[in-house]
Amino acid sequence: MAIAAAVCAVLFGGTWYAMRALLTVPASPVSPSVVSLGAFKEVSPPKPLPALAWTDLDGAPLPADAVRGRMTLLNVWATWCAPCVKEMPALERLQTQLGGPGFGVVALSVDRGGAHQVKPFLEKTGLSRLPIALDMPGAAMQALELRGLPTTLLLDAEGREIARFEGAAEWDGPAMVAELRKRMGGV
Repeated sequence: MAIAAAVCAVLFGGTWYAMRALLTVPASPVSPSVVSLGAFKEVSPPKPLPALAWTDLDGAPLPADAVRGRMTLLNVWATWCAPCVKEMPALERLQTQLGGPGFGVVALSVDRGGAHQVKPFLEKTGLSRLPIALDMPGAAMQALELRGLPTTLLLDAEGREIARFEGAAEWDGPAMVAELRKRMGGV
């Protein structure tokens, strides 16, 4: 009986260690909150952006064509979303690096507190060059069919969604900048 118990213990212990080795995922060199460039999901055919009532930080309505005329990276975020907060400086650096007549970044806040919540966040973080829009009616999440935050839509010059990126990213990283330049026609 003791031998049978010992054999079971050895077999169970060996099985446990084998299963543990199979189920253990090696540590990734990339933070799990940062999604790789390959996570861009193409939207084909391009999808028109639904009509949304956005405002600027002062409460002035933004025109429907605010994201037309150039390729736009529309990042949907909130101040309470840790991955969103983490990527905001990279979005501002991307806007500083590539922003111009052919490309722009717009950060659309879905914070219910609107400007009262977003302005202190911007002051605290020192973000001043990133164009911010507010979704005061709170319709963007549903209208854009978002599964979570942050989600970033790549819009063509006609304001149509051509690709989607779910999760946080290093927006000003060399691979991302190269990909965006390629999509802009090598600018």
